[in-house]
This record gives sequence, C-alpha cells and structure tokens, in this order.
Amino acid sequence: MNKHYDVGAFIWPAYQDDPRARIFWPQGMGEWQSVMSNTPKFAGHDQPRRPLWGYQNEADPYVMEMQIAAAADHGVNVFIYDWYWYDRRPFLENCLNNGFLKAQNNHRMKFCLMWANHDAVTVWDKRLSDQGEQLVWHGSVDRHEFERACLRVIRQYFDHPSYYRIDGKPVFQLYDLDTLIRGLGGPDAAADALDWFRNAAVKAGHAGLHLQAILRRHMEFNVTGITGDNVGTQQEIIEKLGFDGLTHYQFCHFTSIDDDYEAIVERVVDEWQRVAADFSIPYFPHVSVGWDNNPRFQRFRPGIVKNNTPKNFAKALQHAKRFVDMNPNQTPFVTLNSWNEWTETSYLQPDDKYGYGYLEAVKRVFG
Repeated sequence: MNKHYDVGAFIWPAYQDDPRARIFWPQGMGEWQSVMSNTPKFAGHDQPRRPLWGYQNEADPYVMEMQIAAAADHGVNVFIYDWYWYDRRPFLENCLNNGFLKAQNNHRMKFCLMWANHDAVTVWDKRLSDQGEQLVWHGSVDRHEFERACLRVIRQYFDHPSYYRIDGKPVFQLYDLDTLIRGLGGPDAAADALDWFRNAAVKAGHAGLHLQAILRRHMEFNVTGITGDNVGTQQEIIEKLGFDGLTHYQFCHFTSIDDDYEAIVERVVDEWQRVAADFSIPYFPHVSVGWDNNPRFQRFRPGIVKNNTPKNFAKALQHAKRFVDMNPNQTPFVTLNSWNEWTETSYLQPDDKYGYGYLEAVKRVFG
C-alpha cells in the first residue's frame, strides 16, 4: 500500500483585484501587472516567464476549480494561503474567500493559513521598488488587534471541512516571530497571546491548535530596537511560545541562493538535519522551486538560483520524502514554495519554459 504524504504549497494571493492593493498594482489585475511587464535584466537572463494558463483571476471560483484539479491530480493536496492583516482589517483575502472556498471541488484539497505578518513595503510597487523599501503598513499588531484577527480566522475558516488539521487540530503558521513579539510587547506577552488563541480555538469546538513557526537561519530576537538588546535565540523563543511544529518558507531565508540548485539543496538537507537535532518538536521539510525576484524591479537584483530544472527539483523532493520517512512519528507533511510566486520565480504552475514539469515532478515523487 502506498504511503500518504501531505504536500502543501504556499499561495501568494495577489493574482486578483483587491481594491486596497491598487496602490501597488493600479491596473486592477493584482501582481500580474508586474509579471506582464517583466523583461530580462542582462544578456542570458532567463526571463521573462509566462504562465501557460494565462493571467488568471484566482479569486474566480471557476479558475480555482481548474487549479484545484491540477494540483490534486499531481499530488499537491494542501494549499497554504499567505494571510494578511493590515491597518485593522484583512488584505488579499478574495483569492481564498471568493476563489477556493467557492470552488465546487474544494473537497479535493485541504487548505490552511500562514499569517504573513511582515510589514507591507513598496517592494510590491514596481514604480518604487528600486528606491528602497518604504513602509506602507505595519505588520505588527497589539493584543486587541491580535485577538480580532484570530477570532476572524477561527470563525471564518477553522470550521470548514477542508481546513487542514494535524492530530485533529487546525494548522496555523506564523511568518515573522520578531514582528509578532514586538507588537504584543515581548516574549511573555506573546506567549500569553498564543495561549489565548489556543483556548479560543478550543472554546469554538476544536481539539486545539497546531501552531507552526516559519524558521530563518540564526535569528536573534530584538524587540526593543536597541542594538544588542536581544531577548533570546530562535530556539529559546520558539520553546517559550510553545509551537507544535516548524518549517521554512523559502530557501533564501536560510542559505545563499546565488548558486547552482543542486549545491543549494545539499546545504538545505544539512539544515533540515540541524533543525531536527536542535528542536524537540517536528520539523516539516521545505523545498523551494527557485528564486529570482527581478520581475519586481526595473533594475537588476543579484541573487538568482541556477539550474533549477524539474529534474533537479524532483531530486530535492526525493530528499524531502526520505526525511519524512526517517521521521515516522510525525505527520508526513512537506511544504513547497510555491504554487504561484511568479515575481519571485518560484512556482509550480505551468509556464512557457518547462510546461507542467514542476507539477509532474511532484506527481512522480509523491503522487
């Protein structure tokens, strides 16, 4: 009997028209605006890349029905939606609310949320991105806003039959722990807020909450803004906050990506082993398709993954599968970056270079 694996792909929900997002993409098509205007930055630059499916509105349930079918048919069975809360209200939710949740076949997939609680800056605006990151909205929230945001998540999403669970508990990921701690007022206050979130989930009828932290490499936490005024290592903070699991969001968060893909993956596998040894909670292995965020800029940005062919991507997936098989006491869950990060050139969706190659790689390894 074939073993079941949960393969979760992050979704960047900006390929649709959110009126609040028109400050970044005024044409009303979300970040497709940057993809469509993409050009090579140097001779031999492997850009632009074009979506084989065209520039689809991912807040359209008919579009998402097709995408759900393609994902499920190729072994991707969890969509992890980047979720945002800026200026006291949600942002970019339509992709999930109007697309996935209204798709007639969403029973074929699970979904969960990753609170992308980083600051919103002008890197999303191609007209301004070369001028340095300018703040648009803070990603940090105080306790009152934290509770408002979490209650929305519990009430609007956790009860859905397709919400992804581990040990019967809804899975919820947090992207930026430093920002979370700073907004809530320190590690003790953050731990208390997360305890409140767990209890609120239980009061709403759930078995609890499975909280996952997004890791970075060697992060020291500084919540005061004073140089050298650190409050703990990443390991100490994660233990204090009581997380249930760990994963990564992108290779570029913990290793140099200006390299050949196979060399990058060697370092990545070493990092998985280090994390598994350093932490007492499960690490769920992460595989990124690639990295090149030049589509977001008018001038060249250094740092590009090379040779990330579907064949080499499949080799990375095999490493993740072996890691999962060597840890049989934890849920066989793997995260991928991503389903649709076109402006970071790290996507599973079919393109005009490799066709369905990346999806076929997932199917060969996990399907």
